Amino acid sequence: MESTEKKLNLVSLIGIIISAIIGAGIFNLMSDMAQTASAGATIIGWLVAGVGMGSLAFCMQNLNSKRPDLDAGIFSYAKTGFGDYMGFNSIWGYWISVILGNVAFGTLLFSAIGYFFPIFAGGQNMPSIIGASLLLWVMHLMICRGLDKASFINNLVMMAKLVPLVIFLVCVIGGFKTGIFTDDFWGTLSGNFSFGEVMSQVKGTMLITVWVFIGIEGAVVFSGRAKKRSDVGKATLLGFAAVTLIYMSVTVLSFGIMSQAELKGLDRPAMAFVLERVIGKPGAIIVNLGVIISIFGAWIANTLLAEEVAFQAAKDQLFPKFFLKENQNGMPINSLFITNFIVQLFLLSFLITDQAYTLMASLASSTVLLPYAFVALYQVKYTIQGERQPDFARNIVIGIVSTLYILWLAYASGVWYLLLTVMLFFPGTLLFAYVQRSYQTTIFLNYEKVIAGLLGVAFVICFIQLVR
Repeated sequence: MESTEKKLNLVSLIGIIISAIIGAGIFNLMSDMAQTASAGATIIGWLVAGVGMGSLAFCMQNLNSKRPDLDAGIFSYAKTGFGDYMGFNSIWGYWISVILGNVAFGTLLFSAIGYFFPIFAGGQNMPSIIGASLLLWVMHLMICRGLDKASFINNLVMMAKLVPLVIFLVCVIGGFKTGIFTDDFWGTLSGNFSFGEVMSQVKGTMLITVWVFIGIEGAVVFSGRAKKRSDVGKATLLGFAAVTLIYMSVTVLSFGIMSQAELKGLDRPAMAFVLERVIGKPGAIIVNLGVIISIFGAWIANTLLAEEVAFQAAKDQLFPKFFLKENQNGMPINSLFITNFIVQLFLLSFLITDQAYTLMASLASSTVLLPYAFVALYQVKYTIQGERQPDFARNIVIGIVSTLYILWLAYASGVWYLLLTVMLFFPGTLLFAYVQRSYQTTIFLNYEKVIAGLLGVAFVICFIQLVR
């Protein structure tokens, strides 16, 4: 059947990035950061995240320019640089991360709807599960109609979601109180700057900043569907710069409206209560409407990322052939269905834990670290092995900075999320072995057997620790 696929322009690529990044997280960001960090530590945390994620964005931009043949998304860097098994783990981690992120969107979306319709209060009860499930499959049918139509709707939603954010920023700038902002600025026992205490606070912000930046790779994932290859790098950098400025402003300015203790105790979405403090009840209404619009757009964008990345993995013979089927609109219909079916299963977690949003957001952050790490490592490897060029020093620096930043993130995530992440990665190894066997190729190279064996041992240890 002839495909009617249409290509994405620069605006659409930027739209996918901004919609994927600015989703659920920004509306609760000030409260999430206040859980562990004061105003001063929050500023430092954003500077660290800006340098780290900015370096990663530059890695993606550089690799997109230097290796235009690698157009299957960020996992293609892992496969090319470190072999099929590492490539598979990269794509598996990314796919699971986006799926978990979509589940987190579901609980926060219906928490916001619960402001207007109390039946959904909290966003994690049975009515919320039913509502999130219905919305999931409505989006599924909409995306099936074609990438161009889904992208057009995504662009409209992207512009609509920026309106409440602009209103929020204008209002908090007007209501900003220096006395509140500077009171207990460092959050230390002495009240003064203490490197150890402040860095401990900064460490606590790391997984939060990763969660809200997931989606930075959106243009790279769709590089094979871009009208112009050069637009991919431009979209990555422009999208990153825009959302970083928005995130820092929203978070830091909130500390001038409420104290850290007040921000820490806010219900979701925290932004509604901050704006309500400034302009009264209309503030909560504006933000909750913004949450609904924003998450709807982010859910669309992340669903597009998830189905596309699984489809590209199947084209590279890393996922089962089943994922390759496309409909008459050029959409990978089986990949889309499996992605949303898994999201549907995870939505049932709302009944198991009252911390579904926090759990899913943190797991999405920890599982995405591996694919991000391979981007940084391949940047270093490709630069060293390539011909010396004028930008050699720059490319080495951004690769090393990105690598060190991701190692820091892995350390900052803590033992608990490391255990859960290992539990999520090991089943992927079984799928990899199945796919390799179906293509009648060697399943593992010698060094890959060692890695797979260590992962299996880690899985058993983690399982024992979790069931104790």
